[in-house]
Amino acid sequence: MIYKIPLKVISAANAREHWAKKARRVKRERQAALIIQKHSLPCTVTMIRHGKKRLDGDNLQSAFKGLRDGIADRLGIDDADSRVTWKYDQDIQPYYGVTVTVEEV
Repeated sequence: MIYKIPLKVISAANAREHWAKKARRVKRERQAALIIQKHSLPCTVTMIRHGKKRLDGDNLQSAFKGLRDGIADRLGIDDADSRVTWKYDQDIQPYYGVTVTVEEV
């Protein structure tokens, strides 16, 4: 199943935010995952960041932390559960957003 989320994810590793601003951002990211439906496990979750600039690998993964936690909540698991494989990708677009694909194995 493919989900399009109008969310601008930023690298948490590079963000120099006040704790309250960070908390609001993470809450927004977790709430964005409410669009995700319950899926059978095991599954593969692929998150693709659309944005104007590319992030390096570790920054890309850190940018998805809040959304990943929200998706894990929707699946009823901890994000470290081995039944879910997490994949990350990105592409250059003139807009910001995220495409999430959940594939049941």
